[in-house]
Amino acid sequence: MRPHRFPASPRRPAPRPVVLVKLGGSLITDKETPGAARPEVIRRLAGELAAALDAEQAPRVVLGHGSGSFGHVAAAAHGLAGGIDRGAGDRARLAGIAETQARAAELHRRVIAALAEAGALPFSIAPSSAVVTAAGRPVAWNAEPVALALGLGLLPVVYGDVVLDRERGVAICSTEQVFLALAEHLPPHGYRAERALWLGDTAGVLDAEGSTRAEIAPSDLAAAAIAGAAAGTDVTGGMRHRVETALTLAALGVESWILDGRQPGALAFGLAGEPSGGTRVPAG
Repeated sequence: MRPHRFPASPRRPAPRPVVLVKLGGSLITDKETPGAARPEVIRRLAGELAAALDAEQAPRVVLGHGSGSFGHVAAAAHGLAGGIDRGAGDRARLAGIAETQARAAELHRRVIAALAEAGALPFSIAPSSAVVTAAGRPVAWNAEPVALALGLGLLPVVYGDVVLDRERGVAICSTEQVFLALAEHLPPHGYRAERALWLGDTAGVLDAEGSTRAEIAPSDLAAAAIAGAAAGTDVTGGMRHRVETALTLAALGVESWILDGRQPGALAFGLAGEPSGGTRVPAG
């Protein structure tokens, strides 16, 4: 009697690569002036991104952007970085949550409008409606809308936002935290983060002497290795937060490039896998 042969389980296709791109809040806003966007910079970057996505062999991209002088200023004014006392019934603090969400969304709408005008086919995903944190760390995140948008050929766009927190009431969820969550949760939906591009208003990561570091390793997180505090108001940690995130992504196999977004073409070259200048954080 011949042994019964069970049919082989169908092989799940390998996850398709995705590039994570962040437009820093210091790049698209004047962080020293509350509510001051840089519309010309936003339009230029939207045009570069749309052109890159329209090219043959264009990469799949998830775009994120900071809240700059919009969300950060509101969050700092209402003291939301450490959460709130949910039992206090403080209407002023609750109003601060609503204002912070509205201010972050205001900048986001400007970015979305520029992307749509440029033909980049943006699809907005608000972290305040998709992310739950506990003690400031994302613990619940549904990545399926991002994957479905990618599958349709849309450009998913996320941003730094205020979110609800199980322990602190609220928390500020940076784009960096959203990208880490995506790196973890996208693969079951058929996509994986391959590399990350961080565009800011410096020529990469600067050392204590003001020189651009060509490459960053975990040992470089010493305070003297990353020069300068975040410009203006920043409740998430500025460049240090970005570098810490890039190093965490590196441990997950995701390479990062921290680039000068003020330079026309930097985004296009980065998307093509040929970044010029900046600081590399190689995958570990």
